[in-house]
Amino acid sequence: MKKRISLSIVLCLIVFAAMAQNADSLISLSKVKGVKAKVANGAVMASDKNIIENVSLAKDYSMLLSAIKTAGLTETFESKGPITIFAPTNTAFSKMSASKRDSLFKPENKYQLSSFVTYHAISGKMSVKDIARNIKDHKGSAIFTTLSGSKLVATIDVNRNIVLTDECGSQCVISQFDIEQSNGMLHVVNDVFAQKGKVI
Repeated sequence: MKKRISLSIVLCLIVFAAMAQNADSLISLSKVKGVKAKVANGAVMASDKNIIENVSLAKDYSMLLSAIKTAGLTETFESKGPITIFAPTNTAFSKMSASKRDSLFKPENKYQLSSFVTYHAISGKMSVKDIARNIKDHKGSAIFTTLSGSKLVATIDVNRNIVLTDECGSQCVISQFDIEQSNGMLHVVNDVFAQKGKVI
């Protein structure tokens, strides 16, 4: 019984230490004039860092980062942009079948992987308010052309979530939004997008 209690105390201390580290990072960043910071999936992302720099800090974006690098798009997401990226977490990637995911990362499918990654990004810096305004201006349904040239349809559901529908009709929501980057904006999504006629 004592061992169980001791283990629980140790685990709590580890959690509190991690939270304190994030809090310290946010406090130190807040002292830097003009720099905004948000915690996204356990990592502090700062507005003075670019998309690649910030995504590299979060373990939960390791698959997205790998996809960007394998597709040869690192420079694109390090560029001045601005770019708005709808960033799927590792959990979102895990919703794909293992065979489709493995196929996508094969060297011979680099073009498809590039198209897949750029389907998750649009030109410009768009906040969630910008997206919502666009939806309202287009009577409830806004169409965005991604960097891949494919379309995403944005709507707002009854719970006031912004829902993104891909070309195959699959939907996901923006689960965390307005994470500013030095070269754009990052929104967290809970699924990956699929294009018609592509590998996934």
